Amino acid sequence: MSLTFETPKSDEIVHEIVGFIRVYKDGHCERLVGTNKLPAGIDSSTGVESKDVVISPETNLSARIYIPKTVTADRKLPVLIYIHGGGFIVESTTSSDYHPTLNYLTAGSNVITVSVDYRLGPENPVPAGYNDCWEAIHWVASHDTGGGPDPWLNNIGDFQKVFFAGDSAGANIVHSMGVRFGLDPIAGINLKGVLLLHPYFGGVVAIGSEREKGKEMKAFTDQFWNLVNPSVTGLDDPLFNPEKDPRMLGVGCSRILLCVAELDSFRDRGLLYKEMMEKKGWPGKLEMLESKGEDHVFFLFDHTSENARILFDTICTFINHSG
Repeated sequence: MSLTFETPKSDEIVHEIVGFIRVYKDGHCERLVGTNKLPAGIDSSTGVESKDVVISPETNLSARIYIPKTVTADRKLPVLIYIHGGGFIVESTTSSDYHPTLNYLTAGSNVITVSVDYRLGPENPVPAGYNDCWEAIHWVASHDTGGGPDPWLNNIGDFQKVFFAGDSAGANIVHSMGVRFGLDPIAGINLKGVLLLHPYFGGVVAIGSEREKGKEMKAFTDQFWNLVNPSVTGLDDPLFNPEKDPRMLGVGCSRILLCVAELDSFRDRGLLYKEMMEKKGWPGKLEMLESKGEDHVFFLFDHTSENARILFDTICTFINHSG
């Protein structure tokens, strides 16, 4: 008598992005990066204090808020709404990649930071994460007259100096939030600028280095968008390919800081974004920083290198000399 054993459905992998995520037949996901969570509190190296807040219990939307040790009761600070990267499928503001970075960024730029923990795909396909971030911006705006649910924002936040920032997929969302804000301004906040750090954009037609040496990398990174976007719009969805969005110029602020890295496979997408915004006549000022010899989101992993220092100094200048 022979016995045969069938693999339980929950162990059957139906999709895998190597090194990042495994999706199983029963729908659950195993994330392979960004799972190491760090607690909020006082950071010993920067003195920055952080805490977690719930924005929407219904969707489990939350944020981590950071304030610098230099905060005083008589001085309001710019409000930085930060959206983390991770290809829409991994990472969180509490991870060991992002929490130390946000401590460092908050201290260096002297801001109150609200870092959004939006829902991830593929369990929550796009536009769930975008909608979460829009809801979080509304939640931040509810503090403009001092009557919101969080005392730090009520007492410290300067809502005439609000900035949206994000890296990689988070920068993608930030651009979308900028457009949405321009078309549907939120009362109570003045959006002074958006910061796009190594944005994750794409498209069906390969551009620049994607045509040759970056062909395999494009095929790999396109998987992330295809996994979280089950609709028929594909890689030319306006959320992923701003060039296809007739509303691209609607970004509702007067300044954009675009950061790219020389060795990043998304560099040419960033340069195309700059070219399109300028060619189509966006009326604001777009500043760009290119980090030579660096790869995608290098600053998350080393805050003290020369190029990271230049990047963080550029962010600080952009925020604190915004007029």
